[in-house]
Amino acid sequence: MKKAKLMALAIAATLGVTRPAAAQTVGGPAGENAFNPGISLILNGIYGNLSQDPAGFKIGGFVPTLGEVGPPNRGLSLGESELAISANVDHYFRGTAIIALTPENEAQIEEAYVQTLGLSYGFTAKAGRFFSSTGYLNEIHAHAWDFTDAPLANKVFLGNQLGEEGIQLKWVAPTDLYFDMGLEAGRGRQFPSGSDRNKNGTGSGNFFTHVGGDVGTSTAWQAGLSYLSTSPQDRTYDDADSTGATVTNSFSGKSRLWVLSGILKWAPNQNPTYTNFKLQGEFFRRKEGGTLTFDTATTAQPGDFSSRQSGLYLQGVYQFMPQWRGGYRYDRLNAGTTSNGLVDSGGLTAADFPILAAYNPTRNTLMVDWSGSEFSRVRLQLAQDKSRSDVTDKQVFLQYIMSLGAHGAHKF
Repeated sequence: MKKAKLMALAIAATLGVTRPAAAQTVGGPAGENAFNPGISLILNGIYGNLSQDPAGFKIGGFVPTLGEVGPPNRGLSLGESELAISANVDHYFRGTAIIALTPENEAQIEEAYVQTLGLSYGFTAKAGRFFSSTGYLNEIHAHAWDFTDAPLANKVFLGNQLGEEGIQLKWVAPTDLYFDMGLEAGRGRQFPSGSDRNKNGTGSGNFFTHVGGDVGTSTAWQAGLSYLSTSPQDRTYDDADSTGATVTNSFSGKSRLWVLSGILKWAPNQNPTYTNFKLQGEFFRRKEGGTLTFDTATTAQPGDFSSRQSGLYLQGVYQFMPQWRGGYRYDRLNAGTTSNGLVDSGGLTAADFPILAAYNPTRNTLMVDWSGSEFSRVRLQLAQDKSRSDVTDKQVFLQYIMSLGAHGAHKF
């Protein structure tokens, strides 16, 4: 029955019911009326050519996140499609639901939230499931990214993309220079919080703020800072011990993540039609401390554990003529310092924790894309991925992204 309903909604989208795909704005777009919700559909497909098997993908030096962090499959594959439904409930609230249709024929609720429309003094409240405002890229849907996949830092620190269930309160200052700040309280249902907990109260908290403005008539900028605090309980991951046998380890303790972001956009006389340039970057720093339990299924040996790790990416995208863009992204992670009590005490060896061996992954990515209109895009991406310490993965992706329905503006 659920699949039949989703198919009916998809058919409705193809017949011209309009709604901006995965809209990032609060107000309703053209084509949506007060009585019927707007509906849109994003179609995504990828051809992948990789020198290394994506099934063996891992990021050396960092605990696996259990998120969808691996590269796309080899060969032709259907990417994740999105079905978006949104409308004003009344003059006080707006509701949005975004459903991800996976290549495995599963429907997953990506976002489902209500947002206020009528609060005064620059305040906005949101409640439900939504992408957290941790950093810049995290709350942007994948079809609006400038590259086919997420930066390595987002993969290791946010499990690719952090979707939280909770509440968000945001305030925008009434000043010429843009300034906002906000708070989030969440359930802690995803990495870095770990497994969903049967506990009253909140499992994660996030503070964020942004400031931005214009420089002359052609340049705009924005800087942001966020601080995510969680307390993982039995956050598990798989590794191999010194004999090569697969074991499941778990971590319980505290996790603190700082993210600094910056965006610079240039367009001659604020007209991006012919040429424009965007420079974007984020720096992540995480500190964790608590108890690491080795082989939870059998020996279950606990020991003190702490780590300080960081990562960044920097990318530039230039539209050199109408409809055509080219871009480059550099990723780098720093495994930092790790203290493992089980190894320091002599009970186990570093060979029992191979994924935690010191390594600083890097990746270089080039892309060029063509947009037939604001509703269609075809992208070619080349990458040299050194996420694994022992091999370099040479990747080629050819991707299409199509939007059915009126497309609203995305965030700055």
